[in-house]
Amino acid sequence: MDKPLDPAELDKILQQAFDASTKIYKERGFARRIGFGKRPALISVDLANAWTRPGNPFTCEKVDEEIIPSMQRLLRACRDNGHVVVHITTAYQSPNRQDPHTDMGMWHHKIPIEAVDLKDEHLWAIDSRIAPIEGEYVLMKKRASAFSGTPLAGYLRSCGVDTILVTGVTATACVRTTICDGLAEGFRTIAVREAIGDRVPGAVAWNLYDIDAKFADVESTDTCVEYLNSVKG
Repeated sequence: MDKPLDPAELDKILQQAFDASTKIYKERGFARRIGFGKRPALISVDLANAWTRPGNPFTCEKVDEEIIPSMQRLLRACRDNGHVVVHITTAYQSPNRQDPHTDMGMWHHKIPIEAVDLKDEHLWAIDSRIAPIEGEYVLMKKRASAFSGTPLAGYLRSCGVDTILVTGVTATACVRTTICDGLAEGFRTIAVREAIGDRVPGAVAWNLYDIDAKFADVESTDTCVEYLNSVKG
């Protein structure tokens, strides 16, 4: 049996790929900067217990040591300055794969979304370490993107938001599609590096690299906190 690839070795291989790709992107005019606007919102994607706590098919890596601490700093900056915060979660009313009318649609043919049953509130409740407070919007989605089939875009526009700081899981799916749709909806898109996770080694690094080239500015938590503290809601 092949030994698992050492994380440091994987990082080295990915960096070599990034170095080679960066040259191509720069020569062709990619990786331009979109920049921060004047009215930000923090969009937290699927940082609910099914993704942040052990024992679920959706459980992600680096939650305790990286994502939650980053989110706590971002939330503090948003709350201190009156910025919009939206917590996104996912659950299904009919997790029966044999039900022709299930609200899972066709997605259960690819991934085990039946694991997020609406009847078990603990699964889809936002992690208590970053729990919503009064005035913060909690939105439930059914698809990967937080914009797909939801009132998110309209809500953000009604709040005057021009910039979305996207965090959460996973980099390969729900975060990425939310970022892509956010840009398509006309918002300045910022991906907060340390507050984005996944289950698969290398997935975050590769997706954030590619997102930074095409769909959003990838910025550190430090930079985003500084920005949030520099503008008023």
